[in-house]
Amino acid sequence: MQPSRAVEILNALIHGLDPLSRESLPDGSVLHRAEVLRALLCAYDALQQASARAQRRAQLPDNVGRSWSEAEQAELLAAYKDGATPAALAAKHRRTLRAIEARLERLGLLRPEQRTTRGGFSGVSDAPPARRAARARAPAARRARRTRQ
Repeated sequence: MQPSRAVEILNALIHGLDPLSRESLPDGSVLHRAEVLRALLCAYDALQQASARAQRRAQLPDNVGRSWSEAEQAELLAAYKDGATPAALAAKHRRTLRAIEARLERLGLLRPEQRTTRGGFSGVSDAPPARRAARARAPAARRARRTRQ
């Protein structure tokens, strides 16, 4: 069964309708019990999330998640040194911009603060740089307060 058809059926049942005839189900039907309705809603949400995830995945470049070969890495290195932008390299290698920047950082060609994306290879936080610095100072400030008390 196609997930879209399953969603249609669940939606009809949630609304108290027979999925085939679209007629209202009798008031005494098991579908009118709160616990059964909650279970149907959970299944409906799970199918919707799976569908959304599949749609997002279909929009990603072909090489997402694939390992870098030595040849591809050498090609990336040469193209970057020749002046290619990370965005152009992402399109050429069919990878995300984040993956290209992480690889360039790992190769020592890009510093973390030069990246337009966050996270990836070096464990850089997704938080803006100012918040990362404040977060790094916070434990020292707490220790200092404890020693003064």
